[in-house]
Amino acid sequence: MFEETTLLTCDSSPMNIDIELLKQIIINAAEIEVLPRFSEIERSYKADGSVVTEADLLMQNRITSALKQHYPDIPLLGEEMTAEQQQHLLSANQAVWCLDPIDGTSNFAAGMPYFSVSLALIEGGQTTTALIYDPIRKECFSAQLDQGAYLNNEKLSSKQLGLSLKQTIALIDFKRLRPELATRLVTNRPYGSQRSLGSIALELCWIAAGRGHIYLHAKQHLWDYAAAYLILSEAGAHSCTLEGKPLSLSRLEPQSTVAALDHALFKQWCDYLNVPNAL
Repeated sequence: MFEETTLLTCDSSPMNIDIELLKQIIINAAEIEVLPRFSEIERSYKADGSVVTEADLLMQNRITSALKQHYPDIPLLGEEMTAEQQQHLLSANQAVWCLDPIDGTSNFAAGMPYFSVSLALIEGGQTTTALIYDPIRKECFSAQLDQGAYLNNEKLSSKQLGLSLKQTIALIDFKRLRPELATRLVTNRPYGSQRSLGSIALELCWIAAGRGHIYLHAKQHLWDYAAAYLILSEAGAHSCTLEGKPLSLSRLEPQSTVAALDHALFKQWCDYLNVPNAL
């Protein structure tokens, strides 16, 4: 049983959120609902073709219940809700949890050890608390607004890598890019090598930790990036959409993400992609 903590109201500071309590909620839920079902679970498909499993639903229910016990005044927006329910919560002008119970469900269901749990607290159109947990590696990425980003208990910090764009490892999801851009990335490759790992939240955390150098995804949902966006920012990384705008945390429409930890690499990457006014 967790210790009780101070409740957060919509006007409270994010300092009132107990990040260690959140870690225990997420880690315990993953130990109970996710790991015992890893690679031994049947999948089904949602209307948009994406995969959902029993573990997604059980995780969302368990985390929702735990958060309601400690923070009863904060509703939860989960991936496994209807679009109407999600939009209602975003339109209510109040603090809201944003949860992806398993980011990388296709990997999880196939037995590929690369997926994560992502939880963000969104207040006033910005994420103020973020937590992303990798249950396979037992790595917990976390951040609170203006307090830095952490991997377990080690602080993540901005790095100037000294690499040219041609020397980088790029984390890119090709299937959602415009055909002309995808073709140019293949025929006029600007990076050293490319990966697509299958968990947006975890990939962005790996960029924040320097495990990849540049990032591109054309169609991310709010629950994919809400937590990772704060972790990236607090680690000193740079990001924007392909239109050169900050990612919005107050809309459900999918958005693109361009990112890099190194400022110089971010500029080179944006120049290659013709991102306007990125810096």
